[in-house]
Amino acid sequence: MAAATVRAGSRLGCRGDAGPAYPRGVRVLVADKLEDSGLRGLAEAGCEVLYQPDVKGDSLAEAIEKSDAEVLIVRSTAVTRQMLERGRLSLVVRAGAGTNTIDVRAASARGIWVANCPGKNAIAVAELAFGLVLALDRHLVDGAADLRSGKWNKKSYSRAKGLFGRTLGLLGTGRIGQEMVLRARAFGMPVIAWSRGLTEERAAALGVLRAETPREVAARADVVSVHLALAPETRGLVNEEVLGAMQPGAYFVNTSRAEVVDEAALERAVRERGVRAALDVFAGEPEGAAGTVDAPIFSVPGVIGSHHVGASTDQAQEATAAETVRIVRLFRETRRAPNVVNLARKSPATHLLVVRHLDRVGVLAAVFDFLKRAGVNVQETENLVFEGANAAVARIHVDSAPTDLEALRRSSPDVLDVAVLEIR
Repeated sequence: MAAATVRAGSRLGCRGDAGPAYPRGVRVLVADKLEDSGLRGLAEAGCEVLYQPDVKGDSLAEAIEKSDAEVLIVRSTAVTRQMLERGRLSLVVRAGAGTNTIDVRAASARGIWVANCPGKNAIAVAELAFGLVLALDRHLVDGAADLRSGKWNKKSYSRAKGLFGRTLGLLGTGRIGQEMVLRARAFGMPVIAWSRGLTEERAAALGVLRAETPREVAARADVVSVHLALAPETRGLVNEEVLGAMQPGAYFVNTSRAEVVDEAALERAVRERGVRAALDVFAGEPEGAAGTVDAPIFSVPGVIGSHHVGASTDQAQEATAAETVRIVRLFRETRRAPNVVNLARKSPATHLLVVRHLDRVGVLAAVFDFLKRAGVNVQETENLVFEGANAAVARIHVDSAPTDLEALRRSSPDVLDVAVLEIR
């Protein structure tokens, strides 16, 4: 069957055969371009899809409120605190890897899941990164520009170092970095790498040399390629010290986030050390899909660039769309989402309260009422029912230990026993 095209502003309804019946299908607002396969997949998963890929800013905040959407799907569109405070969002899905355009802290404060699609564009970004390395080495951009303007300069463009035997330096060994290692191997390039979590054992498994610092990577590599997520600890990490350590004439490639690199320091490295750079991301990058660009870095001889298209292959977009559908489907079915980036890494709970009880109406309500009156806050809880559904055990993580366990036992005649364990 031929694929149908979904128009902007359209509304896709639920299908009657899409999984179990619910009183109300999940309403999903898609505020960025998403593949038709993803939009159809959402509808087939039992969602009502509102497709508004061009809505931004105040208009998006208004759309969130008026649509009554529970799920918001974005790619590069910024999601602010003001937007999250409108409407009834429960889940924001970044149809991509980075979540730096989403106010994750504000989402966490409102109990809104933020999920992403990690690794689905890893191959695409690695392919572009190596394409940029080749473009630097073989002067492909300048050479093509000369041919287009009618110039023939074979003598100048015949000068290339070649990549075989030269060292690739990686800053970041996540999924994209790992794909870079595979491609470096095919080009006969040894790899030296650094990331915050890279151990000697993992480096050995990847077949790379582990560096202690980013500066060491820069000093020992012929090509430095950046594959770091943007976080407070990586912002400006590729600074004057790192770039100043690069070998004269080395190549620098950034396909991650512009904010990771001190662009002024990069410009100095290009001008003063003969470093050649290729950037898919840069300061002052336009927000829209088309228009004009004012990025002084590209006026520097030795710098080339692309249009933030690292993840923009059909393969990557289809894989990301499929993962987006998977996230929303699981959320609809379980009210939990995979790939969540804003759950607490460590619960503030200090004690585990274990309540063995009869599986009857109101028993847990009595327990929670007792905890409320005792000033004990519940952090996490689960209730495990035994075969036959006559009895259950509630495991309740709390921020302090109840002092009167006997009174807790008496809080309901259906409470069989109570125990408290300190969490270490």
